[in-house]
Amino acid sequence: MTPEILKESWLNREMQFSAFANGPLLDFWQAREECEFIGVDNVLIRYVRFCATVKNDRAVVIFPGRSESYVKYSEVAFDFYHLGYDIFIIDHRGQGRSSRMLADPQKGHVEKFDDYIDDVEILIEREILPRHYSHCYALAHSMGAAILGGFLLRHGQVFDAAALCAPMFGINFPMPRWLATFLVNRAEKRPDMRNHYAVLTGKWRPLPYLINLLTHSYERYSRYLHYYADNPKLRIGGPTYHWMRESIWIGDMLIEKAGEIETPLMVLEASEDKVINNQKIRAFCELRRRERTFIEEPLLLIIQGAHHEILFEKDKLRSQALNAICDFFDQN
Repeated sequence: MTPEILKESWLNREMQFSAFANGPLLDFWQAREECEFIGVDNVLIRYVRFCATVKNDRAVVIFPGRSESYVKYSEVAFDFYHLGYDIFIIDHRGQGRSSRMLADPQKGHVEKFDDYIDDVEILIEREILPRHYSHCYALAHSMGAAILGGFLLRHGQVFDAAALCAPMFGINFPMPRWLATFLVNRAEKRPDMRNHYAVLTGKWRPLPYLINLLTHSYERYSRYLHYYADNPKLRIGGPTYHWMRESIWIGDMLIEKAGEIETPLMVLEASEDKVINNQKIRAFCELRRRERTFIEEPLLLIIQGAHHEILFEKDKLRSQALNAICDFFDQN
């Protein structure tokens, strides 16, 4: 399949999604290599890779969002692999097929946000640096984009460019920000509350497509629900108060240091995002633009009409995002 034919297929894949998912995509997924390593505090971290049999000179490292597993990213991996990239996708600690840290495996939790970043460092040292790729790129969604942002502040030269989809620079809280901060800070001082589900959250439960806030693609959303229905160990519910506190900290820090990231960035915003605070994304981009006037980069692309999961949106919106990301990578 040539890149041109592949990109054309992005515009009408949903029409034949079942045939695609149970045919070419399934064959591709069965060729994956599942790997693991021990991360910070002896937490088992799992990841998947797709490497061409003939040595490739380009790679993409994919950073999933909160509660997601690399299992969900098979279609994204398929597309970039067939564009000529080796693919690596990490399951962040506390979710996916990586180990949990609390007795309730459905709680979204991390002790320090930096632990996510430390895990990525190990992955890069194990897989990316020894292969000496001519070009290496990063593609991240939501929480994964916050993790990637923290990594880029430490290591500005690993990736030639990075695309951040609906980055978690700030969460769209169902309450004023000051109240959310008050609640997480109060919980932090109480051992019996610190690692509880945050207010208004709890265990995973399937939401009908009509009330989901993630995507307009019925086909991709249905597939996502099947993953979790068929694999209960993948399920993640709401975050803990402590995770919320860490997420507030990383978002504020990344906005403050937006201009210090040396890696060329493209930021994709979903105009209908109900999960992430788009004003925080704009603040990040504006501060970065002011502090890096000597650098030209596309930076912000708004995907009009998209819900939070841009990479899993309906074909028209997803294709727009993927083409922009591919062009950006090609330019760097």
